[in-house]
Amino acid sequence: MTTEKNQKLRALALKVREHIIRMSTDGGCFTGASLSCTDLIVYLYSEYLNISKENLDDPNRDYLFLSKGHDVPALYGTLVELGILEEARLKNHLKTNDHIYWHPNTNVPGIEFHSGSLGHLPAVALGVAMDCKMRKQNNKIFVITGDGELNEGSVWETMLVASAYKMNNITFVVDRNHFQANMRTEDLIPLEPLAPKFEAFGCNVKRIDGHDFVALEEAFTSLPFSDDKPNVVIVDTVRGKGLPSIEEQALRWFCNFSHDEVEQLLKELHGVEQAIITSEKLVVR
Repeated sequence: MTTEKNQKLRALALKVREHIIRMSTDGGCFTGASLSCTDLIVYLYSEYLNISKENLDDPNRDYLFLSKGHDVPALYGTLVELGILEEARLKNHLKTNDHIYWHPNTNVPGIEFHSGSLGHLPAVALGVAMDCKMRKQNNKIFVITGDGELNEGSVWETMLVASAYKMNNITFVVDRNHFQANMRTEDLIPLEPLAPKFEAFGCNVKRIDGHDFVALEEAFTSLPFSDDKPNVVIVDTVRGKGLPSIEEQALRWFCNFSHDEVEQLLKELHGVEQAIITSEKLVVR
């Protein structure tokens, strides 16, 4: 990945994080969880998946299903930056005159399926993947789950079926931020070792840093990992990424900040990004 491309992706992710922070007031949203998967969603939509404003109804497009639906602010923000969703609509968040809510709604352009009931969308995505296979289409089918969501048995039932039918056109991406609601996953129902569990269910697995665009590109551009197995990518992330004041805090899953707090958080976000840029320049010198 070129330096220019990496910088472009980081700038886009910064704008998406701004949208998430601004939605974290007047009723709030799932801020911490949304910030953890921002880089992932930005990369998939802007660089990898064949999804654009012009092809949302094209049967040959790619599909992304956000099963951890409470992260939808990250998806909303990405859709805005790609010109699929009008930015002004984000101000209608939680208002009765629009469909911008805590979970995805298909009345919003770019949303493939309603979600909110965890463990639901892996099976939906698999159904779409099977349909595309039968039609001999080359669509890429992605579904993003939370790590706590893996406690749902329906996720593993889907893995068994996907493996049985050798569904190499579907990729399950796990946002591994190590939190489930307001607890650490390993303190509630431990998931590790996670990769071997998916392998035991017949999947090919890669595990990467979910905030490293180079690692994201290397993993996704090598798909499918084989001709006869479903793909799983575990992305290790940080809840609240970009805001050290709320990072990895159990109680910062859902946030409803005051307007003044939002402005302070935006300043913090830009301060962190500027510190990273300065550090990189010093390394180059």
